[in-house]
Amino acid sequence: MTDDIDALSGWVEPLLRKMDTAERRKLMKVISRDLRKANQERMKQQEDPDGQRWEPRKKRNLRGKKGAIRKKAMFTKLRTAKYLKIRTSPDEAGLAFAGPVGRIAAIHHFGLRAKVDKDGPVYDYPARRLLGFGREDLERIADRVLEHIEP
Repeated sequence: MTDDIDALSGWVEPLLRKMDTAERRKLMKVISRDLRKANQERMKQQEDPDGQRWEPRKKRNLRGKKGAIRKKAMFTKLRTAKYLKIRTSPDEAGLAFAGPVGRIAAIHHFGLRAKVDKDGPVYDYPARRLLGFGREDLERIADRVLEHIEP
């Protein structure tokens, strides 16, 4: 994967240097939006950027309770544009989780240990990569750069 990223940056970088700042900023915004949409779709499918399925939620004995929230996909609110923000500059395109949800996202992304509730037990969360690049993302970025260059 790093070879693909290096190859992409190798031919894109000279093209970006020829663009003025406003053009690069516009292109980075388009790329960021595409990346957000792709990552949102992956979160909806409960997959890592490389296509592996996330480890399902831990089964709990709810003793007759319906537990409807456990039947839904994970991170439904976290993947909305309200929390998954675009970060752009003329030289960068990226995504970040806004506000306190960034800590929650980091715990799940890296599989860290954290308290379940404020005063609850500590739990080792499995790693579920929320954000990242897949091969299709790199192809999408290359397509966007070419579309931007060609009138």
